Amino acid sequence: MFEKKLTAQAAGRPAVQRRGMERRRAILDAAEELLCEQGYEAATLKAVGERAGIPIASMYHYFSDRHQVDAELLRRHLQAVEELIATALEQSELPTLRDAADVVIDPMHDYFRAHRSCVELWFAGRNEVVSDLVREFDAAQADRLWRLLVERGLLSADTPRLVLHLAFEVGNRLFDIAYRQSPTGDDVTIDEARRMVTAYLETYAV
Repeated sequence: MFEKKLTAQAAGRPAVQRRGMERRRAILDAAEELLCEQGYEAATLKAVGERAGIPIASMYHYFSDRHQVDAELLRRHLQAVEELIATALEQSELPTLRDAADVVIDPMHDYFRAHRSCVELWFAGRNEVVSDLVREFDAAQADRLWRLLVERGLLSADTPRLVLHLAFEVGNRLFDIAYRQSPTGDDVTIDEARRMVTAYLETYAV
């Protein structure tokens, strides 16, 4: 009898786990929709629960607060952006440092334009967890680009990694300005970002 009860409980676990994963996905999808439609301030935990059809009391079984929702959703976006940048870098010959700037800026700009929720989280919804995720992402991409530019002889071998980290920080701040000026990103500001980052990197060119 006891063994049968344990077997039944074990058999039920996958269904419970699947239901939990489905609810987490529904919550993230609802948050994405609200961020796209109404912006960061509207995507409260209560509003997300209502959109997902999940009572607020049940929401806390999956996310302790809205910051956890923000972080999980941003992780999905960061993975997508990282894949786009990696593909662009692999496919580009990078003949110049301007090309190197473009091959990072263009995929990010295109992705942000297509995913307002990412823009809302990246710029409007900054909290400690989200800020840490953005910093980690920028640092990883800066290190990747530093290695590539040194390997391809576009930057001097003694160029500090800090140079690429600062270039990403400058680019991030200018993207912030561009997307505050326009929901689709102000192209003039984005072009200034290209010029500033390129000019800075050229001071370390071979």
